[in-house]
Amino acid sequence: MDLRNETITVKELLSNPRSKAVFQRRFGRLMNHPLVGAAQSLTLRQLREMASVYLPQKVIQDTLRELQEL
Repeated sequence: MDLRNETITVKELLSNPRSKAVFQRRFGRLMNHPLVGAAQSLTLRQLREMASVYLPQKVIQDTLRELQEL
């Protein structure tokens, strides 16, 4: 999948069934959090920077790699 140098938005990623499935599989219970809806205007880069406070770098890198392989 073309992540457009991480400028693709969360909304675009969640609109694609394949990329949404990646997020659902990796972060299942978190996908129901109200902030997911509020984060839809964020870019993938912004989301990655925010997530780095809460998630190990390996989880973030593995997720990005999986999205790129779609």
